[in-house]
Amino acid sequence: MRGAKQVASPNCDARPFGVEAELIVVHGISLPPGEFGGPWIEQFFTNTLPLDAHPYFAEIGDLKVSSHLVIARYGDLTQFVSFDHRAWHAGQSNYRGRSACNDFSIGIELEGVDTLAYESAQYDTLGAVIAALCDAYPRLSPDRVVGHSDISPGRKTDPGPAFDWGCARERVAAARQ
Repeated sequence: MRGAKQVASPNCDARPFGVEAELIVVHGISLPPGEFGGPWIEQFFTNTLPLDAHPYFAEIGDLKVSSHLVIARYGDLTQFVSFDHRAWHAGQSNYRGRSACNDFSIGIELEGVDTLAYESAQYDTLGAVIAALCDAYPRLSPDRVVGHSDISPGRKTDPGPAFDWGCARERVAAARQ
C-alpha cells in the first residue's frame, strides 16, 4: 500500500485458488495489553517477540499471527502481508455462513483496546485505506467491513465498543469523494 512501511511477516500463505479479497476485517491490538507504542506488534507479527520482555509475551509466544496492515495510534501505517496473500488474522471465523475468513478477507489491525477511544488519525488512515482497497478490489465495498467480533462472536471482542463505526464510515465516504 502506498505510504505504508513495509515489514514482511512469515505468517501468511497463498489464498486458495480463485479466491479474491471480498471482506475487510477491523481488529484492535495492543502489546502488552493496554500499552501502546514500542516494537512489540511488529515483533509479534515477525516471530521475533522476546518472550522474556513481558509476562504476557510468554503466553502468546507460540502463536503465528499476522495482519495485512497495522494502523498505529497516530495513523502510521505498516503493511505486513501482500493483499494477494492470506494473512493469519481472523482464526476460527464465519461471515454469512462462510467459514475460514482469512481465505477471503483483508485484516486491518488498529493499535488500541476495546474500552479506550481510537485516535482521529487512525480513523483518517483507516478511511483512506478502505477507500483505496475498494477501488483496487472489485469485490470489496464499504458494506463489507466488519469487526473481528462480528466474525468470531463469543471468541473475540475487538475492535470493541470504543470503536466508532459511524466515524469510520464517514472517513471512508470522505476518502471516496
